[in-house]
Amino acid sequence: MSYSSGLGSAPNANGDTPTTRVTADPDTHQDFQPTSKSSEMSFDDIVAQDIKEHPIVIYMKGYPDAPRCGFSALAVKVLQQYGVPISARDILSDLRLKETVKAYSNWPTFPQIFIKGEFVGGSDIILTMHQASELIMAGFNLKGELKELLGDIAQKGEQNGSS
Repeated sequence: MSYSSGLGSAPNANGDTPTTRVTADPDTHQDFQPTSKSSEMSFDDIVAQDIKEHPIVIYMKGYPDAPRCGFSALAVKVLQQYGVPISARDILSDLRLKETVKAYSNWPTFPQIFIKGEFVGGSDIILTMHQASELIMAGFNLKGELKELLGDIAQKGEQNGSS
């Protein structure tokens, strides 16, 4: 499993990311002054990259090992039934990430689950798919079991784990 908290620290009330500043020390060269490390990637790019590079991505409140919401916990529990690797990002760690994901999927609630590059839905959809063993993916009109959709991902995870 891979988890990420977004980029850097959470923004303050002004939307700025706080940085730590050390008062000027005449004995410290400028090269050794603390700096803020930030990614050159936008949140839009990060979300697009997550969805492209990971077979299953869940944007959730908390992490799979420590969900901070019952719906996020339910989604993780259902996905874990299939033994698939889950990549996750904590949307509570950075409000800009949360807003970017909502805009990307055009869906207002969390968790948001993407499987094989497609937005599937939240915990209610995953649970319904699991219980009914049916899947209709938007744009693909594909019917089958959630197990079939996730089966090849689970097999790849096992192969990577045994390598």
